[in-house]
Amino acid sequence: MNSIFQKALILLLLVFGASACKSKKDLSKKSDLDSTNALLWEVSGNGLSAPSFVFGTIHIIGADDYFLPNGTLTAIDQSKKVMFEIDMNEMNDMSNMMSLMGKAFMKDGLTLKDLLSSDDYTLVQQHFQRIGLPLMFLERMKPMFLSALAYGDMDPNGLSSGSLKSYEMELMKLSQNKSLPVGGLESIEFQLGVFDQIPYKDQAKMLIETIKAGNSDNDEFKIMVDMYKRQDIRSMVQMIDSEESGMGKYEDILLSNRNKNWIPIMETNMKTQSTFFAVGAGHLGGKEGVLNLLKKAGYKLRPLSTEPNL
Repeated sequence: MNSIFQKALILLLLVFGASACKSKKDLSKKSDLDSTNALLWEVSGNGLSAPSFVFGTIHIIGADDYFLPNGTLTAIDQSKKVMFEIDMNEMNDMSNMMSLMGKAFMKDGLTLKDLLSSDDYTLVQQHFQRIGLPLMFLERMKPMFLSALAYGDMDPNGLSSGSLKSYEMELMKLSQNKSLPVGGLESIEFQLGVFDQIPYKDQAKMLIETIKAGNSDNDEFKIMVDMYKRQDIRSMVQMIDSEESGMGKYEDILLSNRNKNWIPIMETNMKTQSTFFAVGAGHLGGKEGVLNLLKKAGYKLRPLSTEPNL
């Protein structure tokens, strides 16, 4: 069953930004940049010899919904390096991924049955039966790993079959075609360590809410995709986690602290060469979002889909 664990780990890392992009606290933390519907932004000024670019991704999307905003290919052509949240070369190294598999499991022999009521456990069991993954093989996996497989009845084979696309993987292909070096703003180990800071009980609540949302007319993943296609970063900022999931209180861990950690790394790369940064779109907006943090650091931000400079 190693292939299942590999898929769950890869999907978790790809979906991470999407699942973390909702926060109740963000409602009071809007940035003036949020009023512009744009996923692709030019970063200039503050001593940069050439502009760099920030592009907001949605880590997993249906193939029929996939698109690249106008100007994306031109921005990549102008860039000398592409950076993702994590170095995509690490994702393609199966020996490296296998070495991380142990981090997918809960400690102390805990299982999902220890965290869920019998009704909730049955709900999870039925969901994974429906997508062809027997829960008996997933019992000890951390609930947030399973949440990565619970978005909108996400097909665990979707990436290989072509029914799903990953913006990171597509951008990685473009980078390879142009022989551009790639890098990461943080390591896979760091991202997995972030999840370890969230109690298993709260992770289990998130799993239940994700499955319930996917079974209702209010499917958060579908709503998120619609926002993404509109390039509506303000609505992404305003999207609120349900009270039951309890994930809002981990906003600093999932988003704000990571955004702040990225800025000096982005600055170092931008000062060296024109760089194309691809991060989850949920990281763009808000006063503690990447765009506003760059503006506060003295850079000029321009949405490439509209005028004028901001």
